[in-house]
Amino acid sequence: MAYIFDTYAIIEIIGGNSNYLSYLDENIIINDFIFAELCYVLFRKDYPNSDLYLEKYSKFIIKLQSDIIKDAMKFRNKYKKKRLSIPDCISYFMAKDMGIKFLTGDKEFEGFEGVEFVK
Repeated sequence: MAYIFDTYAIIEIIGGNSNYLSYLDENIIINDFIFAELCYVLFRKDYPNSDLYLEKYSKFIIKLQSDIIKDAMKFRNKYKKKRLSIPDCISYFMAKDMGIKFLTGDKEFEGFEGVEFVK
């Protein structure tokens, strides 16, 4: 099975969160927005071996269609009180477009259809 992984999920995997072990054998898909956010988080935290992780996850990037971005920003505006991130909204709509689930532990997405919520 394939999932769109958000940055939260990737950081939890890198950190060894056992709740994400079952997802390591799944097909990982990310986009440039998630990759950019992952770069920022790893650099900000001065994470050891960040270049190795970035090289690994860069192989899972799939290009987005502009309609996904447009729909995601409408969604973000609709739920602006939840303070959803741009990369997460885009990834959520990418998952919907591909007919797969969005894997996240971000509490703002808990309960949304098509979300695989893991803490």
